[in-house]
This record gives sequence, C-alpha cells and structure tokens, in this order.
Amino acid sequence: MSRSILRATVLAALPLLACASAASAHATLETKQAPADSYHKAVLRVPHGCEGSPTLKVRIQVPDGVSGVKPQPKPEWVLQTTIGKLATPYDDGHGKMITEGVTEVSWTGRLLDEHYDEFVMRVKLPNKPGEKLYFKAIQECEKGVHRWIEIPAAGKSGDDYKEPAPQLTLTPKQ
Repeated sequence: MSRSILRATVLAALPLLACASAASAHATLETKQAPADSYHKAVLRVPHGCEGSPTLKVRIQVPDGVSGVKPQPKPEWVLQTTIGKLATPYDDGHGKMITEGVTEVSWTGRLLDEHYDEFVMRVKLPNKPGEKLYFKAIQECEKGVHRWIEIPAAGKSGDDYKEPAPQLTLTPKQ
C-alpha cells in the first residue's frame, strides 16, 4: 500500500475514532473493585457535559448497604447531602441500630463540556463479597441531562447500555 493511500485511510478514520471515543465516554468509578467490609474512596469521573453544554450539578445516589458517607468538598462547588431512612438498617458496631444516613450526595457548580473532573466520597462498604454496587449518578447540564442509572439485566453488562450506572464489585476482604 502506498504511503499516500495509507495516510488518506488514517485521516478518514480519525473522525470515526473520535466519535467512538466520545460515545463511550460514560461517567464511571475510578476503581471497579474494592474489598467488602472496608473503607473505600469512591471517585466518580465525569468526562464531558451534555452535547456541548456545561455540567451544573452532579448527584450520586448512595447504594443500599453503603454507610459512613463523607463527601469531599470541591472549590467553587456547593456540596449537599440528603439524609433519609435507610432501606437496610445496620448495627454501628457499638450496639446501636442506624436507621438513617446519607442517601444522596450532590455538588452544584460549573464544569465546561471540554473539561473533566472527579467527584469523591469516602464510604464504608458492606460485607457482601461478590455483590455489585451501583452508584447511580445524575449529571444535570445547562441544556440536557445524563442519567447514569441503568443497571444491567442478567446476562448483560454496562457496555450494553447508553447510560449505565457506575459499578463497584465487592471482592473478598483481604
């Protein structure tokens, strides 16, 4: 193959590769696995806005069984936590049953579409090795919204969905 044909082929493929990359740019967790019954730094990565529109708010729903939620503040963003009744109460380790806790964390600010950012919270994971936890996230933009809330059906994976919920698999405690 001549160099000019090869060059033309590569140049023609670049826009397709860029589109494929943008299409697969989902909100994800930095770490895909963590030990059960451990403290974990959950980092939600937001790679873009909504079709060119800046992100104004990011909300993360705390999965059932996750406790001790401590979100990390971000400069120039307003941090809020929602306290609610827990679906599954738990013992705090000192004989007290905890029935309420953080059910959602939100950050309100401004993230341009061409920028990337991370939203962090420290959590205590449940002692359920093998379980998959889904950190459903809503990304509200100036124009539009991404609802990263789709949970895979049996036999499917997040790759089968347009807006999959960020997933964390619990591994055996080490």
